[in-house]
Amino acid sequence: MNATNRTVVVTGVGATTPLGGDSASTWEGLIAGRSGVRPLTAEWAEGLPVRFAATAAVDPAGVLPRPQARRLDRTAQFALLAAREAWSDAGFTAAAGEDESVAPERVGSVIASGIGGVTTLLDQYDNLKERGARLVSPHTVPMLMPNSPAANVSLEFGARAGAHTPVSACASGAEAVGYASEMIRTGRADVVLAGGTEACIHPLPIAAFANMMALSKNNEAPERASRPYDAGRNGFVLGEGAGVVILESAEHAARRGARVYCELLGQGLSADAHHIAQPEPTGRGIATAVRHLLEATDLKPEQVVHLNAHATSTPQGDIAEITSLRAVLGEDLDHVAISATKSMTGHLLGGAGGIETVATVLALHHRQAPPTINIDELDPAVDADVVRDTARDLPSGTIAAINNSFGFGGHNVVLAFRTV
Repeated sequence: MNATNRTVVVTGVGATTPLGGDSASTWEGLIAGRSGVRPLTAEWAEGLPVRFAATAAVDPAGVLPRPQARRLDRTAQFALLAAREAWSDAGFTAAAGEDESVAPERVGSVIASGIGGVTTLLDQYDNLKERGARLVSPHTVPMLMPNSPAANVSLEFGARAGAHTPVSACASGAEAVGYASEMIRTGRADVVLAGGTEACIHPLPIAAFANMMALSKNNEAPERASRPYDAGRNGFVLGEGAGVVILESAEHAARRGARVYCELLGQGLSADAHHIAQPEPTGRGIATAVRHLLEATDLKPEQVVHLNAHATSTPQGDIAEITSLRAVLGEDLDHVAISATKSMTGHLLGGAGGIETVATVLALHHRQAPPTINIDELDPAVDADVVRDTARDLPSGTIAAINNSFGFGGHNVVLAFRTV
């Protein structure tokens, strides 16, 4: 098919997160301002500097058939459950081809993970040391591959237009959604399952992040540890889960009579080229990505009424994001209701852009901005309208929202959505 500039819409959402095992319960938790952060009760957590995390509300291994679950790393388990919900939510009744409304060659899978099957890798290495080479699982390599979630989603739904796995740390899930939108916009596919997944709540990643001084160590009050924009914030909380959306060309969605949540206008991308882990303090790279987004779309700053911020609860990153938004949007930032949903879900790393895309889509659909919880004292450097404690209604009419995701290595991804 010749390259085109087709309109991209969202027709399905799916999620499994620390707040719930599907998108509905996750959204309910977000609007209620409920924390999904919990103490880690496993014996292996006792000696760690951080003994809490935003663990999934529903264990995916208890939902999937046991033989299937044993062949999938937890990242792929989460991705498959979120993808199944999104596919069904979009109105498809079977895999591509079996559902005659879409051909397999016109369906893609773009599911990202920032770290991949790290728990499989570490567990099987322990198995090797303790029990010997013969007892290492033959499924180890297919399970630990970072592309395993995208591949398994492709297999499940017959997605033959392409199976892709962008890896850009905590920006991975959002980059997957952006890549998927380009597959549709340029004519490579009519339908794409897109999002992010992560599952690395394990002693080694926790110890490593803690020793980087990246994690909050508020073991006394875990549910209050993730506190974006609060003057006393001291690091993020590790989370797990997945978020997947169904992207579709507007023409294809109309042809099959699909319900449309909103339009995905486009993306803005940039790199900081500053530091492998620290954000560029002026927000220069983020501002570049936002400008690219505005230049590449017909989005006007005055249309933007909501923003799902990256806002991980780190001292430098939260301020750099706000500084960059003010630099680009100017006075228009004053009418943007900003939500930092990581205050409730924790930080899902490569899965963050997936579940936060779902949250942004649902915010437009329901015209509600989720609250940011745990702000006792707003940092005076936060020159913006942060939605605090309770959800806020969004305006009627045509409105737009932005979803920000940034990652170690200086990756910046900005996505924009608009009501239809």
